[in-house]
Amino acid sequence: MSDPSSILMLAIACGGIVGLSLGLTGGGGAIFAVPLLVYGLRVPAAQAVGISLAAVGATSFAGFLHRWRLGEVELQTGLIFAMAGMLGAPIGSWISGQLPASVLLLAFAGLMLYVAVRMWRGTTRQKTDAATCSNGDVSPATCQRDAAGRLVLTSRCGLLLVCVGLATGVLSGLFGVGGGFVIVPALVLFSGMSLHHAVGTSLMVIALVSVSGVTAHLTAGREIDPTMTLLFIVGGVAGLFAGQQLGKRLSGPMLARVFAVAIVAVAVYVILRNVYF
Repeated sequence: MSDPSSILMLAIACGGIVGLSLGLTGGGGAIFAVPLLVYGLRVPAAQAVGISLAAVGATSFAGFLHRWRLGEVELQTGLIFAMAGMLGAPIGSWISGQLPASVLLLAFAGLMLYVAVRMWRGTTRQKTDAATCSNGDVSPATCQRDAAGRLVLTSRCGLLLVCVGLATGVLSGLFGVGGGFVIVPALVLFSGMSLHHAVGTSLMVIALVSVSGVTAHLTAGREIDPTMTLLFIVGGVAGLFAGQQLGKRLSGPMLARVFAVAIVAVAVYVILRNVYF
């Protein structure tokens, strides 16, 4: 596809798909960014990771501002995650630069399959987990909260959040993903945060970790196409707000299953392209 106007529209459309999925799920949507860039827009894999980091970070920042105005962001908890993630992102970015494109894409496909399985299983456990927690049989959170709902930051709680944040940063730098598929469930399960607050806080973490990842990417001498990145961001921000509005009208479990199937389909395509073509 050599027509500049066609490339422009396709870049915006691909960004819109990523933004839409981010707005609908709050995490996991950015998993589509690298395959769309590589196979839809013919961007080299190494450069696609950098563009994905920049575009997903900017899109997530726009979503974070919206959620913050609604009071759906816990800054303290999010900053702990983000600071640890910002340390991990350069590590992931360095590893990404050492891998051949085919190996990076196959590893990315494996990550996609893992995310899809988690999303699908999560929908089957939601009712059971909700019933268990309401009966008071177990506490879903490792960290505790006071009577006002504020996080009680003990050393054990802080260490746990830092470890998960660090792992999220490595994934972000390595694959150009936001890591929301790790952050959202971790915030809910480990810190006792509500799902709405976890989604908003996750967007803040993704934005901050992406800054670290992009910086490491550029410092290593790898390029990021500014035009392609800007087009991806334009589509991503538009898709994000459309996804947030649409998400209010759709069933959470059904939505997660649709995304899980879509992720598997893309992962299989990536594997076939790298193994047989």
